[in-house]
This record gives sequence, structure tokens and C-alpha cells, in this order.
Amino acid sequence: MPRSAPLPLLARSLAALLVVALAGCAVKQPRTDDPWEPFNRRMYAFNDKMDKAVIRPVAVGYRKMTTPNMRRVISNFFANVRMPITIGNDILQGEGKDALKGTGRFIINTTVGFLGFFDPASKLHLPPQETDFGVTLARWGIGEGPYLVLPFIGSTSARDVWRMPVDSWFFDPMSRYARRHDHPYKQQHWPNLAFLVTLRAGGIDAESLLEGTYDPYVFYRDAYRQRRLYLIYDGEPPLEAIQLMQGIDDEDIDALLEQQREYERGRKDRP
Repeated sequence: MPRSAPLPLLARSLAALLVVALAGCAVKQPRTDDPWEPFNRRMYAFNDKMDKAVIRPVAVGYRKMTTPNMRRVISNFFANVRMPITIGNDILQGEGKDALKGTGRFIINTTVGFLGFFDPASKLHLPPQETDFGVTLARWGIGEGPYLVLPFIGSTSARDVWRMPVDSWFFDPMSRYARRHDHPYKQQHWPNLAFLVTLRAGGIDAESLLEGTYDPYVFYRDAYRQRRLYLIYDGEPPLEAIQLMQGIDDEDIDALLEQQREYERGRKDRP
């Protein structure tokens, strides 16, 4: 899978991608590959209501009861517990070197790092990496398929949706533990719930990105697809992959940037 692109063109394409995502529907979207958009928008609205009513208040309460250092340590723990997901998929992708690095990171942080609460592996030049079965399918040549929003889950795609059952069943230690135990009050599921709370709490700082966004649905959709693209290409997506995701040609980029400038000037001129 190609991983190089002319740097100036790549930078311009990334800039266009960013401004289109931030502008929402203020600039006409070049996207034409969201065939399930009516269903997705209904699910997005449902998830947004659930988030505001239940999930976000719990995450806010968690942030109030913890310090940034406490949250960082807890996030380290969950990242380490879920490391087998990355290791297993590195093996499926044929990335033996990455699998060995991930294994070394997991062992060091589990032992020296006190069950993963601390991250000495990063200081030993074993930085965190992330992959999953959706990326594995992409490396095997499976196309992304239509964008999909599911209740309680959020953004995914016809390809990426398979990462949830596969990674949970084969690689995720917390999910395997929950399946094999039956504690009072369903306590076997509490670690997974706590992990989800830490994820949502970490996203609160990024909520300001939605301010001024005309269509949050479009913002989330494009942000999700951009993040997945970067995971598939190890942070270096080729220009043609970015253009394919956005459905734009080289000559469209300058026009999109100019449209965004006009949109921003129009906002400044409003009373």
C-alpha cells in the first residue's frame, strides 16, 4: 500500500479537508458516498440526545471527581489492557515487527508500569500504536463501504463495523472476562463501562471544535473517515487516498479554500 505523496500537494489537500470539515454545510460538500444518510442522521440525533441526557453528565461528574493526572493514569491502564487488540491485529496484518514492539510495550507497562498505570515503555522508545480489525480488513483490500451510524455506538462503516465483534471476541481481555463471568449486579461489565466513561471524558475538551459548525453530522462523519484513513496508512495517507475520500480533484482544492475564505468573511460581516 503506497505511503508517499508530494508534500506540497499533500499539505494543500489536508488543508482543504480540514476547512471543509470545519465549515460543515456552509461550503457545498463534495461527498457523494453517504447513501444511508437519512438513517444515519436519525441515529446521530438519537445518540446526541442520549449523550446529553446520560453519558455526558456522567463524564462531567467523572472529571469533577478526578484530577488530570488521575485521568491520565486511568487512561494508561485501559490503553494497556486493550493492547492485545493491537498486537493481534498486527499479526493478522503481517506486521511482525510491530507485533513484537506491541508485545514488548505490553510486558514492560504491565510489570514495571504497575499493571499499565504508568508508561515506562514510551521512555524506552516503544510508543503507543493503535490498530484494529477494521484496519486489518482495509490492509487485506476490503473497501470502506458506506458510512454508518449505529445507536449507542456512533460512527463506523460497513467495513469497520466488523471490528467490534471480532476484536471483542478474540482480543479484548475485558470483553472476554465479561463473557466468562457472572457477578452480582453485572459487575463483570463495569470495567467496559468505566472505559467508555474515560473515553467520553477525554472528548469534552474537543467539544469547542463544534462551535460554529453548521452541520455537526457532517463534521463527525468526515472527522471519523479522516481518522480511519490515517490509521490505515500509519499517519501518512497518500494524496490519492485523501482525494478519493473527499471526492475532489486537484483543481478543486484552491476553489474549496477560496469558498471557505468567503464563508469566514461573511461570518465576520454579520452583525
